[in-house]
Amino acid sequence: MAQQKISRITLATLPTPLEDGGELASGSRLWVKRDDLTGLGVGGNKARKLEFLCGDAIQNGAKSLVTVGAAQSNHCRMTAAAGARLGLPTHLVLSGKKPNRLEGNQLLSQMFGATLHHTGLADTDWAGLEKFRAQLTQQLVDRGEMPHSIPIGGSTAIGAVGYALAFDEIIEQCSTQNFTADAIVFTTSSGGTHAGLVAGLVRARALDPLKRLPKIVGIGVAKGVALSSRSVTDLANETLALLGETSRATQGDVTIDPNYMGSDYAVATQAATDAAKWAAHRGAWVLDAVYSAKGFSGLLGLDAKNEFGSDANIVFIHTGGLPSIFANH
Repeated sequence: MAQQKISRITLATLPTPLEDGGELASGSRLWVKRDDLTGLGVGGNKARKLEFLCGDAIQNGAKSLVTVGAAQSNHCRMTAAAGARLGLPTHLVLSGKKPNRLEGNQLLSQMFGATLHHTGLADTDWAGLEKFRAQLTQQLVDRGEMPHSIPIGGSTAIGAVGYALAFDEIIEQCSTQNFTADAIVFTTSSGGTHAGLVAGLVRARALDPLKRLPKIVGIGVAKGVALSSRSVTDLANETLALLGETSRATQGDVTIDPNYMGSDYAVATQAATDAAKWAAHRGAWVLDAVYSAKGFSGLLGLDAKNEFGSDANIVFIHTGGLPSIFANH
């Protein structure tokens, strides 16, 4: 199958570092993939997706960007940053009411020049937020603003290509540092990062069926796509098709652990708070309590149960989230 033409623009500072995090309680070794240091608009994992999403937008003649997310969405903040870099007016559909004072990601998004649309909807009302995005997009089309509209988390096959390539980057860095990763652990919600990593795994396995490759372990933090292995598998396969690959992922390639989510997305847990403190004290890694820290609490919880074994190498992808540390939830 021939690879489709995929447009990419440079937005991220790559490769990001892979840091030795020392021993975990089980005796396994932690490695931290610093995708909080991608550079764009204070950094985070969405920069990898936006290189392709915005490349697609430019290729298709877009004159503005639209996307959607929770009140303190990192994806929205980074889309605003991309819009500023590219000179594209950016509209952000956000949950919640307009606050008296903008903080965290919303403050930065405004600084980057984005227009913020506060919907009054709950963080967890993904269907309502997506409906608002569709309506706003149509309004912009009617006004001749030629918008490129991006769903929650940038979780499309084009966006997921960024993490298919990130998988290759991680494997190469592990090799350079003379170890083989047994697992890659990360926080998952809308499923795009997860699907991209699975696509990368399947592609690497097809190239060398005998090579030892890491298990992909997503720690689910929302009740939407991220808790459906079928949805992630389907998106991974769309990504593989886009890359011109004939190999396909199965649901057996997708592991989602929902046991560290708490009551729902954007609701802090004690385990996440403790994990954030652990990370800050151990390596000065700053994790936000409602997203990246939940993923890390999953890693620590699985390690405490010896799920990885006592001599494994575990890579944790730090997906960012620094600005929300400075916002009231």
